[in-house]
Amino acid sequence: MSFFLKIAILIFFYMSFWFLLAILRKRNDLADIAWGLGFVIVAFLSLMEKNFSSLRSIIVFVLVFLWGLRLSTHIFLRNKGKKEDFRYKNWREKWGKNWVLKTYFQVFLLQGVFLFIISLPISFLGVFEGYQSLNLLDFIGIFIWTIGFLFEIIADYQLLIFKSDPKNKGKIMDKGLWQYSRHPNYFGEVTLWWGIFIICINVKNGFLSIIGPLTISFLILKVSGIPLLEAKYQGNKLFEEYKRKTSAFFPLPPKQ
Repeated sequence: MSFFLKIAILIFFYMSFWFLLAILRKRNDLADIAWGLGFVIVAFLSLMEKNFSSLRSIIVFVLVFLWGLRLSTHIFLRNKGKKEDFRYKNWREKWGKNWVLKTYFQVFLLQGVFLFIISLPISFLGVFEGYQSLNLLDFIGIFIWTIGFLFEIIADYQLLIFKSDPKNKGKIMDKGLWQYSRHPNYFGEVTLWWGIFIICINVKNGFLSIIGPLTISFLILKVSGIPLLEAKYQGNKLFEEYKRKTSAFFPLPPKQ
């Protein structure tokens, strides 16, 4: 339990630091940059707990490092020179005089709680890893993680290219991976976390950490991912047609 407590305390101070930075910059969307890097820190602590000698922990750290650094860098470059993300801006305006306090608890500390829960498979490695040799589950997990990671980076790249063309202003991205799923990047993120979980099943009590991938799946499908993003396009005829023929999450052939 001391290791889990150590992780929780670290996440608390980590998210508090980003909160202070967000107040100074007046940009609550800095929480999105903090998100990926937070998992990298948890993975590094888990690796330290095993004195850098567990091959499974090393592999998971490398996978989380690649994902977290790529995601945070992508979001930083995407937001650079632009206004604050509309979701955070709307919340801040809605909260009025209490926006500072609500920003701390409802954005940064709440995100810290989710970070702790979703990273449980990684934390379980730090606590229960018995230095077993790799087996089939490890390679299945790595394969699933790779599929998710490729979906995420390809989808983000395709969307970036689409939005960088002034001719596409006001249009809906429905090419590449986006013709099979309205949110292929979200599909990739959920998939790679299930891959991490499958790797961590190998450790003692590892199956209990299933709460991690279940949480990220629920958040993206039902809370802050797809529903919040698609609310922006309500009443948009182009999006309604795209929505009619395109799967929301799992990549499927478009309907005729």
